Amino acid sequence: MELQAQEGRLIAAAGLGRVLVATAVPVERDAVAAGLGAWPPGPDDTVLGAVGRAHPPPSSRLRSSRGRPHRPSGTTAHGRTDVIAVGVGPALAAASTASALTAAALRGEPYRLVVSAGIGGGFQPGAPVGSLVVADGIVAADLGAETEDGFVPVTELGFGTVRHQPPADLVRRVTDAAGALTGAVLTVSTVTGTAARAAALRERHPTALAEAMEGFGVAEAAAAQGVPVLEIRAISNPVGPRDRAAWRIPEALAALTEGFGKLTPVLESWNRHDS
Repeated sequence: MELQAQEGRLIAAAGLGRVLVATAVPVERDAVAAGLGAWPPGPDDTVLGAVGRAHPPPSSRLRSSRGRPHRPSGTTAHGRTDVIAVGVGPALAAASTASALTAAALRGEPYRLVVSAGIGGGFQPGAPVGSLVVADGIVAADLGAETEDGFVPVTELGFGTVRHQPPADLVRRVTDAAGALTGAVLTVSTVTGTAARAAALRERHPTALAEAMEGFGVAEAAAAQGVPVLEIRAISNPVGPRDRAAWRIPEALAALTEGFGKLTPVLESWNRHDS
């Protein structure tokens, strides 16, 4: 096992290894996999490790629209990209991603890049519904404390971090290839449902284009193992008052598939040491 881990570190140092794409739920995973040309590789815990066994995705018991069992992962035709559903929210996303990264490293097949992907809300008018956003910053927007003077991020309390920075060169390449927008993507534990909160988030994060619930958790897990991270979101609804009639989830999933359909060469050829 130690020899496998040493070999894995050598593979990572050489810029080889695989790409892990982490979505929240199976429908997002399937949309990404369709774009990448991926297929299910085997049992759930092959990729997810201990967390996959302890917390199987609820939809793994359902069947897809084509009658096949859902699985939390897929491998591209090049055999270098896995797509998994890691669960909703930053905590489970972090735990599942960490488990997948650790399991891969122990097998001597480490990941060299992690991508958090899925649908999300878009701040208007910068990120219209149906557009694709690539994060140039992955920000924990509600990690901190409420005070009489307003919200204080955890970093100002003397703890932790609230931002992860994806590699700028990779952000540029992915944005160009997919025809996407670039801006900060906020991670929240409670989805925004009022105009007042949307305005407050934009005031605190003026470059934000989107919000979702998993990116920062995925990024924390990746950073703990020294793996670069990226976040890509297809916009399904405006950030603001909760209006289900305004949601365009099928359109956003289609945009996710279309975007990832253009990204396999970029994701699988990118080498952090070339940046």
